[in-house]
Amino acid sequence: MGYFSAFAIFFIIWWIVLFATLPFSLKTQDEDGEVTLGTVSSAPRGAHMLRAMVRTTIVAAIIFGGLYYLNQVAGYSFDDLPRIAPEFD
Repeated sequence: MGYFSAFAIFFIIWWIVLFATLPFSLKTQDEDGEVTLGTVSSAPRGAHMLRAMVRTTIVAAIIFGGLYYLNQVAGYSFDDLPRIAPEFD
């Protein structure tokens, strides 16, 4: 796996994990009890993107590390899926 391929795979994993973990630890203005005039009550209370990005990077690195191990060390690839998955007749 080249550097560009590894970066592209990590980038795709990172974006998927970002949208999966974005709602975690999100507090709305309604939950906080202070709704800013001109916003909806379901708007986020404050900026939480830095925490979300750090959390996303950590989770994406763990997932990428597992995939890298399976591909480079254990020797599994997407071509091996038909051998691993059972056949359903």
